[in-house]
Amino acid sequence: MASLKGKTLFVTGASRGIGLAIAKRAARDGANVVIAAKTSEPNPKLEGTIHSAAKEVEDAGGSALAILCDIRHEDAVQRAVDQTVATFGGIDICVNNASAISLTPIEQTDIKRFDLMFAVNTRGTFLVSKACLPHLRKAQNPHILTLSPPLDMKPQWFSGHVAYSIAKYGMSLCVLGLADELKKDGIAVNALWPRTAIATAAVQNILGGDKLMRMSRSPEIVADAAHLVFQQVAKSFSGNFLIDDTFLHSVGGVTDFEKYRVDPSMLLAPDFFVPAESKPPPGVKIARLSELG
Repeated sequence: MASLKGKTLFVTGASRGIGLAIAKRAARDGANVVIAAKTSEPNPKLEGTIHSAAKEVEDAGGSALAILCDIRHEDAVQRAVDQTVATFGGIDICVNNASAISLTPIEQTDIKRFDLMFAVNTRGTFLVSKACLPHLRKAQNPHILTLSPPLDMKPQWFSGHVAYSIAKYGMSLCVLGLADELKKDGIAVNALWPRTAIATAAVQNILGGDKLMRMSRSPEIVADAAHLVFQQVAKSFSGNFLIDDTFLHSVGGVTDFEKYRVDPSMLLAPDFFVPAESKPPPGVKIARLSELG
C-alpha cells in the first residue's frame, strides 16, 4: 500500500474527533498535516485544540501546522491555505470534515443556527475546496474528501431536522458536482460516511450521551477508510459516496471490525443517512431503531 509520507493534508475541523483521527492516521506515514480549526483555547465541554491536535500529529510521526481558521470567512481560509503552501510547498489532499449540527424541527430552528450550518457545512466545503484547488492541480494523485452522506433522498432523512439535513446534503452535492467538474484535472472528489454512530463530542453532547457513545465505533474506522481512499488512483477513483466499513471490506479486505467498537457488549447504533440497500459487511450487526431506547 502506498505511503502518505511527504504528502500534505489540509484538514478542517481537525482539533478533535474524526478530523483528528484522519490527521493522526496520515501522520503515521510521515505526512504533513494542517490542523485548520477554530478551537485554540481549552474548553471544558470540548476536548482538544488546534495545538493539542498538532502535538498528537507530531507524536504519531508527522509534521503539523496548527492554524486558527473559521471556514465561514473567505479571507481566513485563504490565509490558511497560503500559510500551508508557504510551510509545506503545496497541498496534496483536502479533507472537508468541519461541520455544524442542530437536530431541531422547523419551529425550534432559529435562523442564526440555520445560517451557521449552511455557512460551515455547505458553503465551507465549497470555499475550502475552491481555495485548495490551484495547489491540488499541481499535486500528484490529488484528492478532495468530504465527510458527507450518500444522496439518499428519503423523507426520513429530512423530517424533524430539515435544516441540518439540507446543509449536510449540500456537502454531498458539492462532491457530486465537483467530481465531474474536476475530472479533467485528475482530481478525485469523494464522500465518506460512517455506517454507525462514531464516538465524538457531537454524539456525547448532542445526540445521545453515554449510552450512544457505548453503541458507537471509534473515529479510527473512518480514519482508516479515509487513508484507503487516499491510496486510490485519483484519475480513476472519483465521484464515490462511500460507507466506511463497506469500503474497508470490499477494497481494503478488512474482515475484523470488532477493534473499532467502543463497547463490544453493546449493539452498534446506526448513523443517519445510510441507505437501506447498503448492507454491512459479513458478521457486522447493527441495531434496529426500536432497540436504541
